[in-house]
Amino acid sequence: MLARAYEMPWRRAYEAYASGVWLMASATTVVLSARSGIPTEVSLPLSSYCLLMALWRAAQAMHIMVLRAALTGRAMQVIDPAQQEQLTQWPDEVFLGFGFDWQPHHSQRLYELAKIDYRRYATSPRLLRALGYPVTPQPDAEIGLPYIHGVEPREQALYRPLQNFEGGTLLIGTTQAGKGVALSNLVTQAIRRGDVVIAIDPKNSKRLKRAAVRACERYREPGTFLEFHPAFPETGVRLDFAFNWQKPTELASRIQSILPADTAGAFGAFSWDAVNVVVQGLVDLEERPSLAKLTRYIEGGIEPVLEQSLRRFYDAELGEGWRERPEMKRLLHEAHRGNMKRPSEAASADLMAFVAFYEHHVPQSQRNKVIDSQVRVFRHNREHYQKITANLLPILSMLTSGDLGRSLSPDPFDPQDRRAIMNFEKIERGGHVLYMCLDSLPDPSVASAIGALALADLAARAGMRYNLGGQRRISLFVDEVSNVINQPLIEILNKGAEGGIYTTCAMQTLADLAKRLGSEDAARMALGNLNNLIAFRSKDRPTQDFIVETFGKTAIHSLRVGLSHGADAHLGDFSASYSTQIAESFEEMIPADVLGKLPNLQYFGSVSGGRIIKGRFPILDTETPVPALDRRPAA
Repeated sequence: MLARAYEMPWRRAYEAYASGVWLMASATTVVLSARSGIPTEVSLPLSSYCLLMALWRAAQAMHIMVLRAALTGRAMQVIDPAQQEQLTQWPDEVFLGFGFDWQPHHSQRLYELAKIDYRRYATSPRLLRALGYPVTPQPDAEIGLPYIHGVEPREQALYRPLQNFEGGTLLIGTTQAGKGVALSNLVTQAIRRGDVVIAIDPKNSKRLKRAAVRACERYREPGTFLEFHPAFPETGVRLDFAFNWQKPTELASRIQSILPADTAGAFGAFSWDAVNVVVQGLVDLEERPSLAKLTRYIEGGIEPVLEQSLRRFYDAELGEGWRERPEMKRLLHEAHRGNMKRPSEAASADLMAFVAFYEHHVPQSQRNKVIDSQVRVFRHNREHYQKITANLLPILSMLTSGDLGRSLSPDPFDPQDRRAIMNFEKIERGGHVLYMCLDSLPDPSVASAIGALALADLAARAGMRYNLGGQRRISLFVDEVSNVINQPLIEILNKGAEGGIYTTCAMQTLADLAKRLGSEDAARMALGNLNNLIAFRSKDRPTQDFIVETFGKTAIHSLRVGLSHGADAHLGDFSASYSTQIAESFEEMIPADVLGKLPNLQYFGSVSGGRIIKGRFPILDTETPVPALDRRPAA
């Protein structure tokens, strides 16, 4: 037994012919009753029955005609700020454009359309307008097939509760399919809600930036919008990604996370240790670590930090006259005479004597673990040390060279640089909106490193919020996530909801992410942390398979028609048979090939734990000047 009735609307509206016949029968009954004197008790029920059948059949015919008229689809829509504000006036809900809930009968209609040329059955949209349907047919010049959205003639504004997006959202689609427009809508809503917004954009989308600036001008206080651009550092802020930490080891883990994905095992551990030794030394000297200092002491040598650390150690443990001790005086004399072999040119004679005294005359019980690790690095073969840190130094050099170095390793005592120095804690406390352009087109390596470092710092901030609590909700938007994804971002996706971070990621294909993470399995594992999926047009088959797997399957009806006839040898003997059979099978709710035919800005979505929707995002008009409104957050 079928769970639902079989439907085939892509045909002629034969019900209209039946309706006409029933209407004629009703009129004939009335005429015959008047001319032949048929009693009213007989003619009136008969005429009424014929009229009701005519209306019923007309309604069926109209249903078919309305569905056929809807095959012209929906054109792209532009909304002005006033319309956008009317659609997003509820801060506890997220506006997802216009569309409808996708049901099994929509899948059935889509599968049936694959068998025919939809143009043969599309009717004029004037019929929809006459019936009160708001319709703007998709022009033939637009990309994609209009009938995909046209399987349902009625659409409405789509909303889902904000709390459903705690688990993260993935936007996926090929270039120019609509991800930027969707991000502009979502970023604008987050700014209006009063969230702390961090947008990481590798390619510098002008649309997204304009939407963020426009929303800040209308809904936030002046100075809320912050910008960072590696190519134009003078126009933005300086970011200190080494400012926030609870344990010094966090900085080493943060730097390790920006190393290439193929840097693993022993070399990754060596890189972590190299950074950790310098960080621990700087903290012990009460100096704030920075990317520039880390680069200087890893590339140039640990000697300056070690010498200062030993001086402080001897002052604290041996008193002010420690240089006058016989053992120390003897060692200093030998070092200055050149009797001690120096491991590097940066090692001074004093340092050689200090290290020798520490190794031979300081008891194990009095030694400092931080200094022990520095001495170990100091004694390490310099050539070998450079080899094991070969993967680390290029990354640090990229982040600390030229104007970028002054932007990522800010000097608060530089009177010539008046740019604001920001970190994620200050951004959160001030309720700011940070737009980070990574400028990936001319310099993809540096862009990837900056984005990964920012995500590592934000993951550390999420850990602090998890431990200590956070007052403001943080909305994180990462465009082209395959350029910057690293383990900290995966941790944010995995545990960020507990820290009040709502993450939205956008990407083009599964292969891009697999290349970054090393395998398709690793890419799928990362994407498994995103609970909501919004899929735009996608041409890549593995990506399509990933999407349709998320949407699941539904029962699809198939009608089989059998016709046979035959004749015997005897004159007049003839036989014929006709049969129909409806079979049911489970197929993908959204056929994979349909994803490659979606028009721009249209999507299929799986939100709120498996609710399937078909929608389209409107384009925000960010050019029309509109007076600023009340700047207080909506929530």
